[in-house]
Amino acid sequence: MDRTEPGHRQARFRSTPRREVGPLLREWRQRRKLSQLALALDVGVSPRHLSFVETGRSRPSAELLLSMSEHLALPLRERNDLLLAAGYAPRYSETPLESPDLQAVRSALQRLLAAHDPYPGVAMDRHWNVVLANRAAARLMGLLPPHLAVPPLNMMRASLHPEGFAAATLNFEAWGRHLLHELERARAAADDPALAALAAEVAGYPNVAALMATATRRPTYQESLLIPCVLLSGEGRTLSLFTTQATFGSPRDITLAELTVELFYPADTATEDALRAQAI
Repeated sequence: MDRTEPGHRQARFRSTPRREVGPLLREWRQRRKLSQLALALDVGVSPRHLSFVETGRSRPSAELLLSMSEHLALPLRERNDLLLAAGYAPRYSETPLESPDLQAVRSALQRLLAAHDPYPGVAMDRHWNVVLANRAAARLMGLLPPHLAVPPLNMMRASLHPEGFAAATLNFEAWGRHLLHELERARAAADDPALAALAAEVAGYPNVAALMATATRRPTYQESLLIPCVLLSGEGRTLSLFTTQATFGSPRDITLAELTVELFYPADTATEDALRAQAI
């Protein structure tokens, strides 16, 4: 079968400039704040051998690289990068969500989001680009100005932009700090230029810059239990929402590993009534 024929699995891999595996491995070890001794003991090799790998005096096996990737908690995309740097073939595919190979997954996500109606729910990639949304989420997105609603809609940008949801977020100080923390955590977990560019972009928003320039206020006991997003809807109603996030438990594909489902729930009865009445 020709590889371009419908139904054949088409894997995509990120094309990046080749880096030497030793410095790349050392960079990840240091980012994870592990000593050579600690990582060597974790993967069952001598510190001397790990030192040789990091300095380029020894070429690691693909199995050793995968073992170190596991202990360093590298995302699948970054594990591929490590293998490529050592001259090995990538181990993990990146299958488009619209591919026939992921039809069952896509259908399950659509059913999950549809069942969550009338509460908003979205599925996003690791850059916070929305790939699937239910009707309630689509209604909320309808409140955004056109330039923020252009596909793929980016939830981080839409939530922090002064003309986006931020303008209607009544507790932007708390919710904005929460989002910035999530963005910084994602940047620390992966070496991703797109995440770095997104972080630089939102840091340039005047409302975010003002937020970053002020000290964090210590929350009260009640506030520290859960941070809701409190929005003023287009109907002038106050919507208080908290979120849950879910990921796939054992992905072997980059697309699946990077997908996150975020479901919004009403934090009070007034919000529940408004959402059920579709009055947003």
